[in-house]
Amino acid sequence: MPNRLAHETSPYLLQHADNPVDWWPWSADAFEEARRRGVPVLLSVGYSSCHWCHVMAHESFEDPATAALLNDHFVAVKVDREERPDVDAVYMEAVQAATGQGGWPMTVFLTPDAEPFYFGTYFPPEPRHGMPSFGQILEGVRSAWADRRDEVGEVAGRIVADLAGRSLSASLPADRRPPRAGELHTALMGLTREFDAAHGGFGGAPKFPPPMVLEFLLRHHARTASAGALEMVQATCAAMARGGIYDQLGGGFARYAVDATWTVPHFEKMLYDNALLCRTYAHLWRSTGSEAARRTAVETADFLVRELRTDQGGFASALDADSDDGTGRHTEGAYYVWTPGQLRAVLGKEDAEFAAAHFGVTEEGTFEEGASVLQLPDTEGLVDAERVASVRQRLLAAREERPRPGRDDKVVACWNGLAIAALAETGAYFDRPDLIQAATDAADLLVRVHMDGQARLHRTSRDGTPGANSGVLEDYADVAEGFLTLASVTGEGVWVEFAGLLLDTVLLQFTTEDGALYDTAADAEALIRRPQDPTDNATPSGWTAAAGALLSYAALTGSSRHRDAAERALGIVTALAGRAPRFIGWGLAVAEAALDGPREVAVVGPPDDPATAALHHAALLGTAPGAVVATGAPGSDEVPLLQDRPLVDGQPAAYVCRHFTCERPTTDPAELTARLQG
Repeated sequence: MPNRLAHETSPYLLQHADNPVDWWPWSADAFEEARRRGVPVLLSVGYSSCHWCHVMAHESFEDPATAALLNDHFVAVKVDREERPDVDAVYMEAVQAATGQGGWPMTVFLTPDAEPFYFGTYFPPEPRHGMPSFGQILEGVRSAWADRRDEVGEVAGRIVADLAGRSLSASLPADRRPPRAGELHTALMGLTREFDAAHGGFGGAPKFPPPMVLEFLLRHHARTASAGALEMVQATCAAMARGGIYDQLGGGFARYAVDATWTVPHFEKMLYDNALLCRTYAHLWRSTGSEAARRTAVETADFLVRELRTDQGGFASALDADSDDGTGRHTEGAYYVWTPGQLRAVLGKEDAEFAAAHFGVTEEGTFEEGASVLQLPDTEGLVDAERVASVRQRLLAAREERPRPGRDDKVVACWNGLAIAALAETGAYFDRPDLIQAATDAADLLVRVHMDGQARLHRTSRDGTPGANSGVLEDYADVAEGFLTLASVTGEGVWVEFAGLLLDTVLLQFTTEDGALYDTAADAEALIRRPQDPTDNATPSGWTAAAGALLSYAALTGSSRHRDAAERALGIVTALAGRAPRFIGWGLAVAEAALDGPREVAVVGPPDDPATAALHHAALLGTAPGAVVATGAPGSDEVPLLQDRPLVDGQPAAYVCRHFTCERPTTDPAELTARLQG
């Protein structure tokens, strides 16, 4: 019989709707039930494409004996971390503080007042590698709750008091200023020390793509001409695009590599990774003209539209790592890996040998059971491009016949904002109006379904119906960033207006007087702590994303209120630039923009005039850090940056400004390009 999750819209929660566990969604009713029964709460947090979440579900939550123990002695609450990042953040902070590590599934035991007292992540069904079984954990917590409840309450109270005492305001510099050039150079030196010169990227295994850090390095190179900054970007992007983390047949990136060499990925594909990396490779092409970067950006954009676009025009959250391997078993990577025999079955002997050499498929394999993850060799020399294209096409067609990974089709506002920005720019750079249209369709969905009349956002939607969860800071910030980018590409000032409405909500609901930001709105559901984290994780933090959107909006409108808020928010980057540059990359990128101005480019001319289009294209291709672009007909007042910008001798013209103080206008795209180099 289905449990209470059967009425939810989250694909992750629905995966657990038929469990014998009597799951509750996160709600006041669940905690009231725990109080009524006098039992603790088991909080289990995961997401639909999480491999180990599926493993623990199969091993424990589908097991009748385990379910009976849970149902008798606990109230079990299941949370989709992608729907409720605030709940996830608060309890993950507790898990990491207590255990020194975190991850999903996250397993936390709470009092009926939602205070945590015991933590973990994945627990196996029987003791393994020094780890207790999940059943032992349940028995231990049940016994402690029954026999030592006062002690449990004291532990929970100390944990909550410790969390409540963590405020970031003290970390802000006294003058709340953005980083200066010297501090950004110090951040560069810190990244240089952590750079993996052999394989690209930063740190060791597991290795995650670092798009926010790469954006900082590209902007730093544009401002300073630092060869080292650009070399780190080029080496990392080349290694990732050649590696198994990149889908060599269908485009798009997996979540991370389990090794330091980018060879074997954790195969789930996330919208946010691919949106961010699409933009990174497009910006690398903009800086260097690299054909490999262009190909990777376009293939990733095509993957987003082909695999993740929903019927309503938004973008789905993720594709699973697991799929049916053809025998009825769900195994990780089954959809993506190949054996030599499988190549021969599709391509024939000669082309299979060619493909095996080109993609690194061996009898020993690079993955499990002799299978290989496709990757490209790091070799120089001629490649038969036509033959490679033929092989790829036939392998991709054969792969389409395999059982596909599951898709989490909920639309998350902030990740769609990232996708809008990436697709709009990629479409503009490479003359792909279809990609710009896909970005516009997603933006329309966000306005139509996710925004209400008070400029408040629903975090998620599914099948065109908004979810019940309110947007958090990253939703407002990333959607505003997407809208501002779309405005720059399309010249439609309405997107600047929508961004302004969202950013006013940021100032009203998320920002403190001293310039700090919280991840949840002032009127949001109160948790044991109001989450607040300025550091990047898989995506830009809401804090630094808001700083970037506020800065761009101020550059387009001349608003000193938004500029001041951006600069105060960047104070945390000043505090962290030298200590943790890998985890504040987007903040460093925004700081580069603030240090450069950012430059403001107004392109004025009839929209259908080829000369206007040429100037507009040159403006979009400028590498000046964080430059903003507005384009419109003479006399347009949709965007303040365009106001009082006349034509020059009757010709379309471009104005390059800082703080609304402009150089003489130019009618020459080549001159504009020169002015917008870093």
